[in-house]
Amino acid sequence: MLLPLQLASPFLHSVLAPSYSQELAPCGAERVHKLQGAAQDIINLCSGPDACRELDQVIEQAYIELLATRLSDTLHWRRLYSDACVLLSLSDLISPPVNEETATSCIKRLDHALIIAGAPGQHTQTLIHELILRIQDEHLPAKPYVHTTTNSGIPTKVVPTRAPILPTSSHPIPRRNAMPSLTAFQRELSNRPFILPGFASDWPAMNEHPWRSIEYLRSVAGRGRVVPVEVGADYSTDDWTQSMMSWDDFLDGLEKNSAHQQKILYMAQHNLLSQFPVLREDIMIPDYVYTALSPPPEYPSYRAPSNEEELVLNAWLGPSGTVSPAHTDPFFNFYVQVVGRKTVWLAPSAPHVTDAMYPYPPTSSSLTAGGEHTHNPAANQLAPSMSNTTQVDVFSDQDKDTFPLFWEHAVPEALSETLEPGDVLFFPPGWWHAMRSEETSFSVSMWF
Repeated sequence: MLLPLQLASPFLHSVLAPSYSQELAPCGAERVHKLQGAAQDIINLCSGPDACRELDQVIEQAYIELLATRLSDTLHWRRLYSDACVLLSLSDLISPPVNEETATSCIKRLDHALIIAGAPGQHTQTLIHELILRIQDEHLPAKPYVHTTTNSGIPTKVVPTRAPILPTSSHPIPRRNAMPSLTAFQRELSNRPFILPGFASDWPAMNEHPWRSIEYLRSVAGRGRVVPVEVGADYSTDDWTQSMMSWDDFLDGLEKNSAHQQKILYMAQHNLLSQFPVLREDIMIPDYVYTALSPPPEYPSYRAPSNEEELVLNAWLGPSGTVSPAHTDPFFNFYVQVVGRKTVWLAPSAPHVTDAMYPYPPTSSSLTAGGEHTHNPAANQLAPSMSNTTQVDVFSDQDKDTFPLFWEHAVPEALSETLEPGDVLFFPPGWWHAMRSEETSFSVSMWF
């Protein structure tokens, strides 16, 4: 495994640099010293079980601190977590023999660094991707994907006509068959929702790199990968939880349509396109997201995402019946339906509508002993304080007596529509929105 060590050489020497101790000082000198000792042992090819146990402890401690720390103050803990994951994986890889079990364990740990902590630090994400590819090539080879008309696919239904609007809405979402100019979008259309039918039909994700193909989705990840999944159809219910799961096992459930599973598994609001970068090449970001829109009059607190690109991409993949309850997010959104159909419910952010949405009162997430989230009162993790989730099931008309204000004030202004593969939905920040998969569905949201 000398080549992975060559790949990791700049990272290892950065851990040993004096500035590293200063940058991670809030994590404690003892923890930083353990990472630096491990880096030196790896360079000297003499890492042992004691060093590995210490790194394992640092990973666990950093994870606990991440859960207990405000999101805006977690950078140093995220870096400590990620760096410890990389160092422990490198330690395992220089301790022969490296069998399939060890290789799988290293990839899982590196995926955790990407998913849980985001792998901050200069070039750390790139290093993790390169290490995963190298481990897969040497220890977990897989057959390359070859596009044919017989590739196994995600099950879909044949729907002859457009679905009617929901009984909890009064209007369809407007459809624009002609693409608006950037100027028209900025000046006239950015304050109301609309659908661009078939906008994404030319994407590679819908053609030569089909996301409807289970075989293709396996190939872009390779063996040994894990992803975060929601367990339960609706995150507002008490039995909802999250866990890490093998990507291959998750795809197996989708291929079998997961109709007979006791628990519905849903990969929701996950930056899959960053974890599996090949998928990012299968989509085309519309120019509309770079138009630097001003805050809408109804949502003056709008600010663009704070990352460098001012764009957040999330993937949503799950079986029929998965639901995102009506909630609000603080960003403009282009929501692209790539595979399957999904029904959307929308309502404006006007005060008289919001007052009639019966939002859950603010609560804090509870954690299991193993550190898993058991309840999530808000869908937006980038700015949870700006999100709300309603208690109303907007996909049911059975709550008229329980939520009378919803029927009096929200329903008359609500819109709904069923998105088809290739459709793109736009809606502004602050709008209440809910989603329900009508069949196995793969979507991408673009917050900007």
